[in-house]
Amino acid sequence: MSVTHLIESPTKADGAQLWRIARDSAKLDLNSPYAYMLWCRDFAGTSVVAREDGKAVGFVTGYRRAEEPDVGFVWQVAVDASQRGKGLAGTLLDALYTRLVADGVRYLETTITPDNEASIRLFTSFAKRWNAAVETSVLFGGEDFPEAGHLPEELYRIGPLTARKDPGE
Repeated sequence: MSVTHLIESPTKADGAQLWRIARDSAKLDLNSPYAYMLWCRDFAGTSVVAREDGKAVGFVTGYRRAEEPDVGFVWQVAVDASQRGKGLAGTLLDALYTRLVADGVRYLETTITPDNEASIRLFTSFAKRWNAAVETSVLFGGEDFPEAGHLPEELYRIGPLTARKDPGE
C-alpha cells in the first residue's frame, strides 16, 4: 500500500522533529537541536521535509555552495524508522532537486563514508533516475578528522542535472 506524503520546505517549528529523526537514525552525525532549528529557518529553500498526519517523517537538508551556486550540497537525509523501505528518501531527493534544478542548480554533491551502502545506493539510483553521471573522490581523509578511526568522506558529484521529463520515472 502506497502512502502519500506531503513534501514541502521545513519551517522553524520542524527543527526538533528533524533532530529526533536524525538521532534515531543511529547513522548520521548528530548536530545540536539548535542547529536543526537554524537549518530549518536559514536553509528552508534548499531542504525538504515529508509529513504524514502533520508530523515530520523524513527530511533532506542541503544548501547551495556560495562559490558554486549551480551546486546543491546535500548535508543529511533521514527517514523515520516507520517509513523506511518505502522509497521516501529517493522521493525527497527528487522533489528537492526538481525545485533546485528549476532554479539553476546543475549538480548535486554529497559526502558518504565507504561503509554506508544505503546512502551509496540512494545517490547512485538518484543519478540513474536523473540520467546523470556520478564522479567520486575523497573530500576528507580519515586523518583529517580530530577523532581516530573516522572513515574518509567521499565526495559524490552528480550531474549535470536537467529537468526530468517525467518526475514519476
